[in-house]
Amino acid sequence: MTRDFGMACSAGEMEAMARAAWASLPAQFTAHLGDVLVQVQDFAEDELLADMEIESAYDLTGVYEGLPLTERSVEHSGTMPDRIRLFRVPIMLEWVERGDVELEFLVKHVLVHEIGHHFGLSDEDMHALEDAAD
Repeated sequence: MTRDFGMACSAGEMEAMARAAWASLPAQFTAHLGDVLVQVQDFAEDELLADMEIESAYDLTGVYEGLPLTERSVEHSGTMPDRIRLFRVPIMLEWVERGDVELEFLVKHVLVHEIGHHFGLSDEDMHALEDAAD
């Protein structure tokens, strides 16, 4: 379902979009995600923004919280599961400002970007992969 501009989607609707995006990823990719949780919140909290040196909550669309697979060891077992948080209002703002993509596409884009961090990719690595795919 493609969403037109109008009523803002709820956190539950965006979570459903993220689940659908997750389900559409190749199995060989998702098999390595384990127990990564996906949550939707309106905005990142001030402490996270300060830690990431981001001035405005509108500038952060998602975050991966956990230990990338490339940095794990035996000591990692028994810890809390990794999670990806998507920030609903900044994603919706980007969607409106861009005006050239479907909201579902943007949710998937942010989700895949954060999954990239789970696999140990840097922002620069992900941008290079995106540029190579264009």
